[in-house]
Amino acid sequence: MEYTHLGRSGLSVSRLCLGTMNFGPLTPPDEAHAIMDHAHELGINFFDTANRYGRPDGPPGQAAEKPTGHSGWTEEIIGDWFAVDGGRRERTVLATKLYGEMGTWPNEGKLSALNIRRACDASLKRLRTDYIDLYQMHHIDRATPWDEIWQAMEVLVAQGKILYVGSSNFAGWDIAQANETAKARGFFGLTSEQSLYNLLARTIELEVLPAANAYGVGIIPWSPLGGGLLGGVLKSEREGRRRLVGRAKLTVEANRDKFVAYEDLCEKLGEEPADVALAWLLHQDGVTAPIIGPRTLAQFDGAQRALAISLDADVLGRLDEIFPGFKPAPEHYAW
Repeated sequence: MEYTHLGRSGLSVSRLCLGTMNFGPLTPPDEAHAIMDHAHELGINFFDTANRYGRPDGPPGQAAEKPTGHSGWTEEIIGDWFAVDGGRRERTVLATKLYGEMGTWPNEGKLSALNIRRACDASLKRLRTDYIDLYQMHHIDRATPWDEIWQAMEVLVAQGKILYVGSSNFAGWDIAQANETAKARGFFGLTSEQSLYNLLARTIELEVLPAANAYGVGIIPWSPLGGGLLGGVLKSEREGRRRLVGRAKLTVEANRDKFVAYEDLCEKLGEEPADVALAWLLHQDGVTAPIIGPRTLAQFDGAQRALAISLDADVLGRLDEIFPGFKPAPEHYAW
């Protein structure tokens, strides 16, 4: 396994991050525990979760057939896994998130100082640990001033409950404003930004990537396979292993020529499309670790191949031709 620093910090994390969004509604606890065991066997030490994960609806477009679960269930599954072997926690760089409503009463969501304190304590209890390595704001909260947010985070750091702070789904301006406010307070600020980034979705190249790179904020891409569409969707469709419906069907129909060219290129390279998509992200400046979110062990095993794939300039250029990206703003649109 390869390791790198998380942004400008000295924290070493694996180049692949285990996403746990499926744990609970789609992946039963025993299978989730097996996946986490296997992650450690492969040297993956970076795990990502959120306080809301475990709800019965599951990830978008992947609702469980028999909905069961509750917000916080995923953290509980991870906590139960930690409790079996004390060494598991020490070998894991644990990231979780807060923002979404955890109840119907006021102050049970977003980023007020009160909710930050309560949400952190609740996550620590579910995760059965006394500290969180990376505490991430799942979305921007424009109703709460940055001084209030950072004061609450500073208290958690001083108490030893969290070590680093990250963001998710922030704009470039949000990253700049957050880190400038933190700097004025003498606080470390954002260490990472978790953002939608893949060959199909490259909008963050306009402003988020430039801002993150300027401030030493590591990028953690979520949905690196574009909801599975970059994993060989046309081949799966031909073989009857996937039936396209809804948004996925519309995306493929609108971009079929691109998917044909992409899968042909991967075949020429002798690599699986999913591995090439992950490898492409690992070649992008500022990317720390794409999040892989397997539902089963079988889905998990292939991802590590991406670490061994080296894409030369010609292949990277061809991928840019198939899935055009963005120059940094304002160069992309100003001249």
